[in-house]
Amino acid sequence: MLQLSYIRENKEEVIERLSKRNLDATPMVEEVIALDEQRRATQSKLDGILAESNRFSKEIGNLYKSGEVQKANLLKEKTLQLKEQSKELSENLSDLINTLNNLLYKIPNVPNSIVPEGKTPEDNLEVFSYGEIPDLGASALPHWELAKKYDIIDFELGNKITGAGFPVYKDKGAKLQRALISYFLDKNTAAGYTEYQLPHLVNEDSGFGTGQLPDKEGQMYHVTEDNLYLIPTAEVPATNIYRGDLLQENDLPIALTGYTPCFRREAGSYGSDVRGLNRLHQFDKVEILRIEHPDNSYNALDSMVEHVKGILNELKLPYRILRLCGGDLGFTSALTYDFEVYSTAQKKWLEISSVSNFETFQANRLKLRYKDKEGKIQLCHTLNGSSLALPRVLAGILENYQTEDGILIPEVLRPYTSFDQIN
Repeated sequence: MLQLSYIRENKEEVIERLSKRNLDATPMVEEVIALDEQRRATQSKLDGILAESNRFSKEIGNLYKSGEVQKANLLKEKTLQLKEQSKELSENLSDLINTLNNLLYKIPNVPNSIVPEGKTPEDNLEVFSYGEIPDLGASALPHWELAKKYDIIDFELGNKITGAGFPVYKDKGAKLQRALISYFLDKNTAAGYTEYQLPHLVNEDSGFGTGQLPDKEGQMYHVTEDNLYLIPTAEVPATNIYRGDLLQENDLPIALTGYTPCFRREAGSYGSDVRGLNRLHQFDKVEILRIEHPDNSYNALDSMVEHVKGILNELKLPYRILRLCGGDLGFTSALTYDFEVYSTAQKKWLEISSVSNFETFQANRLKLRYKDKEGKIQLCHTLNGSSLALPRVLAGILENYQTEDGILIPEVLRPYTSFDQIN
């Protein structure tokens, strides 16, 4: 969440920057400032009463020692009154803090100055493109038909076992999936990211820490009996490794990678957008994550973008990079670049990665801090990106590498698959 001091000291700037999200934040910001003033006044009053109560307690002890029992008893009555007042003020303060935090949780991150204006994905800004879109002719099949033709992904079987959006990968389809995971992890670790195997369920604190709760509560699968959530991305458990930590400046940067299955309800999705691998309830993803010094986080964001570009260049898939506009920007992000691969048979772009800088937004919730060289405690910057989300990468490979004789395997993956064609 946004830092309270930042909102208080930069009210107009916060409102103006949030307007890029097509959001009039004025009422929320003014309410935050008003609640904070009440909180500070209540805290000041409580501190004064506690100080007075402590002073009386010392005086009572001295009066008893000097034999002035009557004066001591009068002061004792006053301390009892002060205790009642302090109890009431403490309860009021607790309520104010809870109300204030609940409101702060609802305010999204402020967009970076280079985030484009816009309301819908059509307003996103293309900043890079790579590769030629192959001409496969009228006979080109979409990936769900290719999957059925070569018996490598069974959507009906997944529907039988669980429901729609839970495909079963078979034979060379399963091997290709495993090859992609290993390849992505190897590329990430070679670039300096430390690999982690992470839990697939997280507690409520972890969901709040990275901003999925309460914003995305309806999209997450909730194990109500244990109050645990299935992860929508490895970003959640990976970032929460450092929840509540105080790092030293020389600990930074920290770079992590991990493979996990991801679970999303995807409520409201329908039509062609959910055909085949386009949108699933369970899917595999390899994530990269960085914890950075604020002065270096945008250099780190650029390096993450270049890293993902390198992987897609090796896969030789046609792709483009978009800088998301204010209306399409995620709740926690200050700046996001989306990677999209071209689905030749579907004749449309499919998102395969988002690389984002959250600045201090997550770190403030997580209480993820570092001590600088002057000994001052500062909030870290957090960043993460898909490297990569598998379903649509796989869809892109199946469609773009299809031939009359079968589906070719990208050369870079062949050491991992031990076969060069699906036929």
